[in-house]
Amino acid sequence: MFIPRSFRSAVTASTLTLLALPGAFAQDRVFDVVGPFEIGGLDPSISGFVFQRMQIAETLLEADAQGQPAPGLAERWQASADGKTWRLSLREGVSFHDGSPLTAAAAAAALNTARGKPGVLRQAGIESVDAEGNEVVIRLAKPFQPLLALLAHSSTNILAPAAYDAEGKVQKIIGTGPYQLTLLEPPQRLAAERFAGYWGAKPEIARTTYLAAGRGETRTLMAESGDAELVFQLDPPSIAKLKRSSSLKVLIEPVPRVVLLTPNSAAGATAPVEVRQALSLAIQREGVAAAVLRAPGSAATQLFAKNVPAWHDPELAPLAYDPAASRKLLAGQGWTPGSDGILQKDGTPLKLKLLTYSDRPELPLIATALQAQLREVGVDVEVAVQNSSAIPAAHNDGSLQLALYGRNFALVPDPLVTLLNDFSHGGAEWGPLGWQNPTFDQALAALLTTNDPAEQQRQRRIAMAQVQQELPVIPVAWYRQTLAVSTAVEGAAIDPFERTFGLSKLRWVE
Repeated sequence: MFIPRSFRSAVTASTLTLLALPGAFAQDRVFDVVGPFEIGGLDPSISGFVFQRMQIAETLLEADAQGQPAPGLAERWQASADGKTWRLSLREGVSFHDGSPLTAAAAAAALNTARGKPGVLRQAGIESVDAEGNEVVIRLAKPFQPLLALLAHSSTNILAPAAYDAEGKVQKIIGTGPYQLTLLEPPQRLAAERFAGYWGAKPEIARTTYLAAGRGETRTLMAESGDAELVFQLDPPSIAKLKRSSSLKVLIEPVPRVVLLTPNSAAGATAPVEVRQALSLAIQREGVAAAVLRAPGSAATQLFAKNVPAWHDPELAPLAYDPAASRKLLAGQGWTPGSDGILQKDGTPLKLKLLTYSDRPELPLIATALQAQLREVGVDVEVAVQNSSAIPAAHNDGSLQLALYGRNFALVPDPLVTLLNDFSHGGAEWGPLGWQNPTFDQALAALLTTNDPAEQQRQRRIAMAQVQQELPVIPVAWYRQTLAVSTAVEGAAIDPFERTFGLSKLRWVE
C-alpha cells in the first residue's frame, strides 16, 4: 500500500508520526500532480477531462500538435462520399482495465451513452452509432466535418461495459489508458498506477496521484515545498519566483485560449459597432500583457494567435491602441464629455458594469487595468468580481453589459466546434450576446460541409474578418499555459490542446 504525499493532509497526526519513521517512504516513487480542476463526478460529461489528462481513459481519436485528427483507440477512419457516414476501425488487442476486450460494440455503447448527455456530440446531429464487425459506424443527419475532433473530446471517453449500471450511469472508471485508477475521492483526489496490459508503450512512471487545489497560491506552495512533482496553471506573480528554484523547471507555452472582453451587442450603450470598436481602441493590450500577465508579446491583436495557424490570419489589420480614434468614434455616437470627464448622452453617463471572477487570479487584475484605460477615454467602468456563474446568468437574462473571462477555443481540438457553440443563435452564454452576422454564420455553415482545404481556409478567414470588424467579443490577451515540474523527472512538455499532462512520456532522473 502507498500513501501519496498529496493525500497525507488527511492522515491523523499520530499516523503521520508513525509514517515518518526512517525508510517509511524509501520506495515511495509516486508522481504527484496538482491542478485547479475538481473531480465533479464519474461521468465523462462532467469530469472526463481529469481522467483523460491523467491518461486513465482514452478516446477513439487523438489530436496532433496542430490539432489535426490522429489515431487513438481507432487507428483508421473513412467518411462516405456524402459526408454522412463515418466508419472507424478499432485497434486490435486493446483491453480495458478490468481485462475485458475493447470491442466495437463496447465503443458504440459508450458513445451512445455519451450522446444522450450534455456534451459536444449533440452538435453533430448523430442519427445512430452502431457496431459492425471491428468498426464503429456513425451516421449523421447531415455532413459535419469536425466530427473527428468531437471524438477526441473527453466527454467521449470510452469506458468498459462494466463501468455502467443498467440505466447507463457511470459507477466506476474502467478505461483503456496506460494508467488505471486505484483510488478516487471526489472532488479532490485520485490515485493511479501503471496498467500492465496497456496496448501501447508502457510508461516509466509507475504510480501517480492527482490533487485539485483551486487557489493558485496553494499550488505554488506545493511546487516550492516539493509536495508535488507537477503543478499545472501558475499565476503570473508565481512564475518568476518558481523560475529561481533549482529543484523546479517552469514551462511556458502558448495555448488556444484568449482573454475576452465581451460587450452586449444587442442592447445598451455597446450595441452600436462603433462603440465596441472604440472600447477596443482604448485598450493598451501590450501594457496588460507585460505588466499584468508578465508575458510580453501575448497582446491579442486578433482572436487567434499564430499557434492556431488554421484560424490566425496574418493579413488582418491588427487590433490597435489609439485613444484619440476611440474618442472620435464615441463622439460620433453622440457621447460628449461631462464636467467630470465621463462621457454622457442626454444626461446619462457612459457607465458600464464589468463582470469577472477570481478563479483565474489574473482576471481581476486585468479588469482593473481595463477600468483605468477606459476611464482615459471617458468610459466609467464598475468592476464586479463575482462567481463565474454570474456571467452566464447575466447573459441569459440580457442584463450583461461587459464581461471579462478566459475562453479556451481548444476544448475540442478543432476550434470550429467551440465557435459554433459560442456564436450560434445570437451567442451562447460564453460567447457574444445578441450579435447577428449572416456572413459569419454562412462561413461557419460552409465549414461543416466542405472537405476542400483551400475552401476551408477561405471560409475561416471570412469568419474571422467579421469578428475583427464588428468585435462581438474583444480579444485582450492570448494565454500562455504554465506548469512547474520537478527536476527529478525529465520529458515534461505542455500539450497545446491541454488534453494530457504527458505522464506516460516522463521518466525519473537516475
